[in-house]
Amino acid sequence: MAKNQKPVVNKEFWPAKDDTATFEYLYPMIESDLNEIRELSKKKQDEPLNIFKIKMLNKKLEKAKIILKNETTNEYLEFLNEENLPINSDAVLLISQYINALKEFQKKYYYSTGDLLERYEWKTKD
Repeated sequence: MAKNQKPVVNKEFWPAKDDTATFEYLYPMIESDLNEIRELSKKKQDEPLNIFKIKMLNKKLEKAKIILKNETTNEYLEFLNEENLPINSDAVLLISQYINALKEFQKKYYYSTGDLLERYEWKTKD
């Protein structure tokens, strides 16, 4: 594949408009959560997250996993365990994987229209 050439993705696997709309509000929220947990991890790396934070994070991660359902990264994405409370550094690792998967999703389906205004649009199947 030539440099800067995007891979051809079968239109059957393009995201739905609902998925891209969810991405637009969800990605910044998960990124913000990652930054918060990173700060906690710097102070207390081995301290477990509380159940409230885990439930709040998992709710967002579940929606992200739905968006990423047709991506190869999906099989590697896990949720935070509510029974065995994960420590801050483990949560950072897990959330970072979601962020990277979402970035790849955006690279794959969000493109420049090529016009003078340099607008961007999502490739969607609907």
